[in-house]
Amino acid sequence: MSSGDIRRIDDNAKLLGITPIQLMENAGKAVAEVIEKEIGNVKGRHIAVICGLGNNGGDGFVTARHLASKGAHVTVILLGRHDKIRTREALHNWKILEGMELSVKLHEVESVAGIKDYEGEITNADAVVDAIFGIGFKGQVGEPYRTAIEIMNRGRGLKIAIDVPSGINADTGEVGGIAFKADITVTFHAAKIGFKKAEEYVGKLVVKDIGIPEEAEYLVGLHEVRKVIGTRSPLSKKGDNGRVLVIGGSKLYSGAPALAGMAALRCGTDIVIIMAPRSVASIIKSFSPSLIVWPLRSEDYLRVEDVNDVLNVVEKFDCIIIGPGLGLNEETKEAVREIIESVKKPIIIDADALKAIKGSLDIISGQKVILTPHAGEFNILTGVDVSNKAWKEKMEIVKDFSSKYEVITLLKGKIDIVSDGREVRLNYTGNASMTVGGTGDTLTGIIASLVSKGNDLFLSACIGAFLNGLAGEIASGEKIYITPLDLIEAIPSAIRKIIQDRLILPSKVYENLVLK
Repeated sequence: MSSGDIRRIDDNAKLLGITPIQLMENAGKAVAEVIEKEIGNVKGRHIAVICGLGNNGGDGFVTARHLASKGAHVTVILLGRHDKIRTREALHNWKILEGMELSVKLHEVESVAGIKDYEGEITNADAVVDAIFGIGFKGQVGEPYRTAIEIMNRGRGLKIAIDVPSGINADTGEVGGIAFKADITVTFHAAKIGFKKAEEYVGKLVVKDIGIPEEAEYLVGLHEVRKVIGTRSPLSKKGDNGRVLVIGGSKLYSGAPALAGMAALRCGTDIVIIMAPRSVASIIKSFSPSLIVWPLRSEDYLRVEDVNDVLNVVEKFDCIIIGPGLGLNEETKEAVREIIESVKKPIIIDADALKAIKGSLDIISGQKVILTPHAGEFNILTGVDVSNKAWKEKMEIVKDFSSKYEVITLLKGKIDIVSDGREVRLNYTGNASMTVGGTGDTLTGIIASLVSKGNDLFLSACIGAFLNGLAGEIASGEKIYITPLDLIEAIPSAIRKIIQDRLILPSKVYENLVLK
């Protein structure tokens, strides 16, 4: 796994109620158990733990405590001052060590001369534990860390690295000038992708489970959301923050395209234009003065005669939505297929357009396409009824479909499933208030807005599901029953909470968790 994957999973563990301090405790205990297994009874053995100021150091503090509790003579050398420890969890575990004066010797060093004062304790120890840098290390090792690693490498005892040998880039395996040369690396949850290149520094690799549930690998969480949601550049001008074209509406349905367009605007897209049949164009325009509506040639339904007009303007837009409210007129279906086959821009296929491509899925293969079916529409598309399938089976079905056609699929439901054919994500935000018609249209608009700003399609689908569900939860917290318009009006509140780092998610899985 990459360092980004690990950070995402750690964040998602928080969403599931597993605190960072729990993970730190489990990690340090796991390292202590490996050391005890390797050198036998640790009672009376001398162990040096060299720690940095971050969470890797915190893992080292926990390791030291567990070894000391078994009778080891433990020396902890902190490379820096304890008041500079960077996380609450690491500082908490340092404070515990401060109360263990009988069993743990604590030293704080800030210089090369300082670390050299303890050279004998390090080189003569029965085991040397490296807890300096974790997965976040990049670049070159500076002082006093460089000298510390040089001394640690000369140690005669067992050399153990916590998570990643210090000085190694966990993603590339590159050495930052110098690196700890471990006999054993105890890493957590999964091997890091840079280890293969850095085998001579990793030594024997031991992967330890520290209590992160499988669900944490799949959740859409704040790690992804914060990559995308943010304030716009003060130098931006009209159009820089996305242009979305919505192709939708018919004489029977006028609300769906308007909802998609309004959601895209509320999510920060600069320009949204709706192309709709003439009979409903003025109705759609009446929903909001912010919507620009271009009437099609046809009166009541999208027809083949409208295709060229659509294709003549699509290059002006960053993302295309097709489907909301189009209806199932046979000629409309034919027009939809022609447009989808011809458009090379990112395109979100929703609602009636999903039904139009049944039996013609080859036209979407390998294109920049996001499909947003619910279980019934997925059944129409594929002939597979996922409504009663177990979650893991559903996930595999969505993944296999996405892989086969090289598209992004967002299967809407109580828990949304998103896949690009390689990865799968689950979105838990949202609640039963969102069964009201039109919330799928708002989802499409939000995803289109994210795509229109140049974001990755898979990431946009994941975050769109998260944000749509969160807005629905916020709206339902204010009203017993909501409409899609209530959800749209809650989008800015959802974004503001994310930007200001004040997010409290009220859904069952995330209940009462303050995410920091």
